[in-house]
Amino acid sequence: MLAFTFPGQGSQRPGMGRPWADHESWELVDEASEVAGRDVGALLLDADAETLRDTRNAQLTTFVLSLVVLDAVERLGVDARLCAGHSLGEYTALTATGALSFEDGVRLVSERAAAMHDAGLDQPGAMTAILGLDDELVEVACRRADGDVWVANFNAPGQVVIAGSPEGVGTAVTIAKELGAKKAMPLPVSGAFHTPFMQPARERLRKAIAEANPRDTDVPVVSNVDSLPHDHGDDWASLLSAQLCSPVRWKQCLLTLADHGVTTFVELGPGGLLTGMAKRTVEGARTVSVVTPDELDKLLELISSGRTPLPSAIEGEHLFATERLVVSPAAGVFSPQVDIEPGTELIVGQVVGRVGNHEVRSPFAGTVQAYIAVDGERVTASQPIVWLRTR
Repeated sequence: MLAFTFPGQGSQRPGMGRPWADHESWELVDEASEVAGRDVGALLLDADAETLRDTRNAQLTTFVLSLVVLDAVERLGVDARLCAGHSLGEYTALTATGALSFEDGVRLVSERAAAMHDAGLDQPGAMTAILGLDDELVEVACRRADGDVWVANFNAPGQVVIAGSPEGVGTAVTIAKELGAKKAMPLPVSGAFHTPFMQPARERLRKAIAEANPRDTDVPVVSNVDSLPHDHGDDWASLLSAQLCSPVRWKQCLLTLADHGVTTFVELGPGGLLTGMAKRTVEGARTVSVVTPDELDKLLELISSGRTPLPSAIEGEHLFATERLVVSPAAGVFSPQVDIEPGTELIVGQVVGRVGNHEVRSPFAGTVQAYIAVDGERVTASQPIVWLRTR
């Protein structure tokens, strides 16, 4: 079983969009720029490290580029049974599964980034990775610091991030080293994310989450907050709100994916940091990160090497001969025809929806059984849209 994972803030790099600029999936960047009212392409191509360090730029560019990579992967016909994202990446995962439309995802990430940036200005904070120390001892170091410092990320065995006031973090680092930590690495961020310092951003984000109104999905997303898979849209209002002030339980998310049968972890987006965490956390995990188009072949090779050939007696093309799929004529955002619903009788050529500026017409006559794509979902060319039973 395969899972997609999506990186969070800190994975951004100058020029990270350049390898994708000539790829057909780059069209998403133009769509995101229109929704956000910002030139996302310029940030992905030309922004320097200091510009990208700004939370408002880091989150938007990482989110959009991760979806560009996802779009390219889906064009190859690769999909996942489960998804998860690290911090910001959780919003990417929700957009990837259709819980959020692409436009709502862009708007929500933009608002989240702005709220976290402002909270960081109001109450400056710091984040530091503690390496080579058990989770429990890192928590002990934070408690012994007797200040504003908390565990912010449980990333992998021996890799925990703490956050809080610069003074609190500094004291906790000293104690962690006394307890046996091998190294402490300050992170290039502008606030103490996933701590109580983000409470003002949480209050501001609640309204934006409610307006986005996450939907139910067929592919569950494992939450950072409780490390459990969720496919009900109503769950995400509280989970996304809580995520801002709660530690990211990424190690536990990876173990949950493994417990649900995931053996192949595919990281989509800049950086490749999550791939190393999966290797450290899940014994025997098969991993690959897709950062550039050159790595698409590496993904296909990994998937092919893990496939078991179907018995020759099974001839799938002869099964369910009365059923047909209407597929997308192009890549873009899908919107259904309002008067088409399960039970509707279609004639050949009837419009069942639109993908961007393209009409989706049924090449078959038959009865609609279900929509496979949901309103606002980003689909690829030849992706199934409607399931029919033919006459």
